[in-house]
Amino acid sequence: MLLSELIGTWRGEGSGEYPTIEPFSYSEELVISDVGKPFLRYEQRTWSSLGAPMHTELGFLRAPNADQIEFVIAQPTGQTELLEGGLVALVSGFRLELGGRIMNTTTAKEVEATRREIQVQGDLLLYDFAMAAVGVPMTHHLHAELRRI
Repeated sequence: MLLSELIGTWRGEGSGEYPTIEPFSYSEELVISDVGKPFLRYEQRTWSSLGAPMHTELGFLRAPNADQIEFVIAQPTGQTELLEGGLVALVSGFRLELGGRIMNTTTAKEVEATRREIQVQGDLLLYDFAMAAVGVPMTHHLHAELRRI
């Protein structure tokens, strides 16, 4: 499987939870593009059911070799994620399993670690996001189902 199968615009719905907040739902758009280099550009944004902006992040996905995926993400909340992992081939599609380190600015909420799982099956992209933050151990935070448009 190739990361190029991620290229495109993906839209859909998601839900979030965490012990320190009330559960919520959101709409999301991911744009993953080829920039002519050996990596992909990643841009994500979410908004509430009323259309208010909620979150955004930018990053890059690269595969330095067949067994290794690297994902670097910058967030306006003061965190940078440095994730690494692998690609698992499935009967239909593939799954990325990524975890890693977080760098926090001095004014950001403390996030210690994150874990992302992204699964692609044709024009369907599923993802789950977990984090260890603000004194809470690694806990599920987000799930979304997006379709390529």
